[in-house]
Amino acid sequence: MNKRIVATLAISAFAVASAVWTTPARADDVTIGAIEILTGPNSRYGFAIKNGFDLALDEVNKAGILGGKKLVIQYEDSAGNKDQAVSSARKLIGLAKVPVILGPTLSNEMFAAGPVANGQKVPIVGTSTTAAGITAIGPYVYRTSLPESDVIPVTLKRAQDKFGIKKVAVMYANDDAFSKSGYDVFKATLDKMGIQILTTETFGSKDSDFSAQLTKIKSLNPDAIVVSALVEPASGILLGARAVGIDPKVRFIGGNGFNSPKLGDIAGEAADGTLVGSPWFIAKDDAANTKFVASYRARYKDDPDQFAAQAYDTLHIVANAIDKAGAADSEKIKAALQATKYSGVMGPFSFTDNRDPADASGVVVIEMKGGKFQILK
Repeated sequence: MNKRIVATLAISAFAVASAVWTTPARADDVTIGAIEILTGPNSRYGFAIKNGFDLALDEVNKAGILGGKKLVIQYEDSAGNKDQAVSSARKLIGLAKVPVILGPTLSNEMFAAGPVANGQKVPIVGTSTTAAGITAIGPYVYRTSLPESDVIPVTLKRAQDKFGIKKVAVMYANDDAFSKSGYDVFKATLDKMGIQILTTETFGSKDSDFSAQLTKIKSLNPDAIVVSALVEPASGILLGARAVGIDPKVRFIGGNGFNSPKLGDIAGEAADGTLVGSPWFIAKDDAANTKFVASYRARYKDDPDQFAAQAYDTLHIVANAIDKAGAADSEKIKAALQATKYSGVMGPFSFTDNRDPADASGVVVIEMKGGKFQILK
């Protein structure tokens, strides 16, 4: 096989891997973009989000938008890589000419790709980007996920009230924007609540050995261990804690990165007792959530998680905005997003003037037991 054929096949393979249409786009369809992690160690987040989008997309297309047109999502795989997220944004805007983008999955990626969309005046809507400063990127950057600054204080207050926590050890990944931002919120909240920080230990988001940090923490005898990290290192920390003999009664308190069923899948019993705040929970008892959970289970033969729920609401919010805008026009969609009043599986939703979620009343604290999350009682 000559080099030219090999190169052509390689390019074709990349194109198939990096872009996936939900259905083939027709001339009168409205195509929007989505940048999610669909390969690599954090793809659990990306596929949960894609599932939520696709489920809502079917519902939207049964009703139609803009007088009966269909909505199509062109997916781009960022693989959790900032540069790939930037390339995806440029491709969606420059080649696909999409009027609005959903994603990317991680805050790190949004800090890289958000300025591209903002510079081209194309609204970009994060469904899972919770770090501080996301919407400060620019006026075309939105998010539907509650920032850590709204969720972590609720989690810590509930843990303090329930378990009388007075002294903690803190750990965070110092090479990841989401984890560092979550740490900043944890630190400020712990100080405000008067909870003593015995030590602050750092690690890399790709590390797998946390024995040095955990052995030190064990010697300090904390009431709880507070961690800001994505689910892969978080799971490793939980397993490592039990390996060095930290008492299972010492609870872990995590940020939004812990909020994935993957935590229980990887860490198993080592995750029992872990606490995390969530803007959504599967057992939330209202008609919209009950319908969503039943539809998700019927389609995917699995339970949805928070990321799927946020994505499901977001697709409806964006589709409604396109319909109310009256055209697949970025400026008109932006204006319609800003005027959003929506009630979905997350509860009442609207944007603040700074394009963050305006309502944090639905936050609940959940606890891992037997590999599954349940509401902390």
